[in-house]
This record gives sequence, structure tokens and C-alpha cells, in this order.
Amino acid sequence: MIKLIVGLGNPGKNYQEHRHNAGFWFVESLASLNDSKFTSQSKFFGEASDFSLNSNKVFLLKPQTFMNNSGGSIKSFLNYYDISSEETLVVHDELDLPAGVVKLKLGGGHGGHNGLRDIIKALGSKNFYRLRIGIEHPGSKNEVVDYVLNAPSKSELCAIQESMSRASNIVELLVKGSFEDAMKALHT
Repeated sequence: MIKLIVGLGNPGKNYQEHRHNAGFWFVESLASLNDSKFTSQSKFFGEASDFSLNSNKVFLLKPQTFMNNSGGSIKSFLNYYDISSEETLVVHDELDLPAGVVKLKLGGGHGGHNGLRDIIKALGSKNFYRLRIGIEHPGSKNEVVDYVLNAPSKSELCAIQESMSRASNIVELLVKGSFEDAMKALHT
């Protein structure tokens, strides 16, 4: 069962609208849908929120340590609440998926994503769930940094928001531990 949903992004108003903050967008949307507010939690180096879903408590976390240093925030949260990495869903932007596509998976490598790289290193494990929000690739490796640190076009943003809406519909299945049903619902 998923107990913690972590959105990856960069803190501060300057980064709010960047593609790299898709993970933040997702958990902020979940909090809003469930009338929950984020509060600053210095012991977790982030902002946290929670809500109940079918009598299960679900935690939301936005590390405020910048994308490339997200691991320490997540590790401190997991340790404090005695949550395992397998009970964690990390939501992040994904260059290898077109805007409008969202995929769920367990484990795997970091695929060049520095936020995932730091999380794997901090947790000493690759065994956590990932919700990969497609933002599309700019086409050239040299353009990636500028691309993720800029806002998507209106049509891209629309596609990303639609994919996040579909993904929010499977959260209940994830919290129940019905991962196969969640993947089927999301991927078909």
C-alpha cells in the first residue's frame, strides 16, 4: 500500500511553472482535491500534507532541497514515520514520455534523472514506485537543462494537466495496494 506520495520539483516562485516541477504540480493537485494544505516541516527539509482515503492516511511531501538533493528529505520522512521505500510513490517529470502520457512503475534506474539518482543513493534502494509524467524531450541532449527549467507551451501544459488528472484517479487503487489494477487503468 502506498503511504507516502512525493512530488519532485524545485522550490521557489522562480521555478513554479517549470516542466521540472511536474511532481510538485501533481501533489499540490492531490492536496487541493482532498482539502489538505501543505505546511513547512523543517525536520523533513520540505513541505508536508496528509489526508484520509478510505480510512487510510496518505502523506504528501514536497522536498524543498531542490530536485538534485531530494533524497535526504524523503529518507528523513520515511524514517520518522517508519514507511518503507516500497510504500512510497515518487512523482516526477519524464523526458522519455510525450506530454500527455503518464506511466507507473516499480523500481528501475535513474535514467539520467538527477532527482531519482539522489533518492536511490539516499535510500540505498531502487524499490520505490514512480509516477512518470511525460514532458517530452527537446530533441537534443544539450537543450535538456534549459528545457526542463522553462514553462511548457499552453498545449503541452494542457496535455500534462490531463495526464495528471487521469493519474489522480488511480491514487485510491495505489493506497489499497492494487498496483496491477492501477497500472491497467492508467496504461489502457
